[in-house]
Amino acid sequence: MTAVAMARESAKTAAALRQAWIDLKREKAQLRARDAAEALGVSEAALIASLCGASGGARALRLREAGADIVRDVPPLGPVMALTRNENCVHEKIGPYLDVSINPGNGLVLGELIDLRIFPAHWRHAFAVMEETKEGLRRSIQVFDASGTAVHKIFQKPQTNLDAFDKLIDAWTGDDQSPEFHALPPIYKRKDRRDSEIDLSGLRSHWAALQDTHDFFGMLRDFDVGRLQALRLAGPDFAQRVQLSSLAQSLELAQADSTPIMVFVGNPGCIQIHSGPVLNLKRMGPWFNVLDPDFNLHLREDKITSAWIVYKPTRDGTVTSLELYDNSDFCFAQLFGARKPGKPELQGWRNIAAALPRADGGVA
Repeated sequence: MTAVAMARESAKTAAALRQAWIDLKREKAQLRARDAAEALGVSEAALIASLCGASGGARALRLREAGADIVRDVPPLGPVMALTRNENCVHEKIGPYLDVSINPGNGLVLGELIDLRIFPAHWRHAFAVMEETKEGLRRSIQVFDASGTAVHKIFQKPQTNLDAFDKLIDAWTGDDQSPEFHALPPIYKRKDRRDSEIDLSGLRSHWAALQDTHDFFGMLRDFDVGRLQALRLAGPDFAQRVQLSSLAQSLELAQADSTPIMVFVGNPGCIQIHSGPVLNLKRMGPWFNVLDPDFNLHLREDKITSAWIVYKPTRDGTVTSLELYDNSDFCFAQLFGARKPGKPELQGWRNIAAALPRADGGVA
């Protein structure tokens, strides 16, 4: 949020904000909370907080602040819809939360359907939201960071154990039910060092010796180099820039050949992963969508400012990814071939990556 938006937010009472939202929804019934918040000049968390104490229609309860510990209590709910998004991409998966582990620094959900990497420091505010719909009451858990930006959401589905959902809400309801929300300024990314300051020889040598894809993050930290900066500098053996149409082309090729892929979408507090095929692809305005029974992806193609094929050596062989960046150099989506540790990369995915046209007109 800008300083102007923060000032507008603090000037509004929760009741006035709630009424403004109601009025806005009369004009645009299908408007999502995130878009309504933007239209009203407040954070999404402020909009949700304004529902605390409301009766009828949509209402909310503040939940206890305990990082991501609440995720440990989600498995009894059974199948739910997990939603993780950033500014340019929404990732939705339906399934149960299984094999959950939450530690102070990180957390994991490692079910076959719901696959999450969690960073609890960003799980600052949580709400239970109840909305009256044509199908009845819809429950959700919605988590936000200190700036009021959504980190992760959990929605009930027809197969969800509603008694367990209600028990979770009761157990986690906090004492503070204030409808006010005061956002902190977002933490902006530190600027990259000058290219000339990067130990390029050391970076390339270290990159060539990687044993696991997870070692990539440590390498960037050790060499104090930005992610996109590293791709630019490392050379074509490690990263090649491809055309902006590569996202749609890679999904279309995976659909045509029934190649199972992995789709990573995240924000500073959560990364959500789909593993499997993609079946129903549809472009709607600027959004490119996957609309499958248990997986939906909604991605703003017009926000892709650069796309890269990235090669990471591992003990199981080279792992190839397609990375999408926006105009703030944020990697907002990644695609891989579906794979498990100890298994080599799918040849079908390598063929897809090799077919993507390079930005200079060649092929990767």
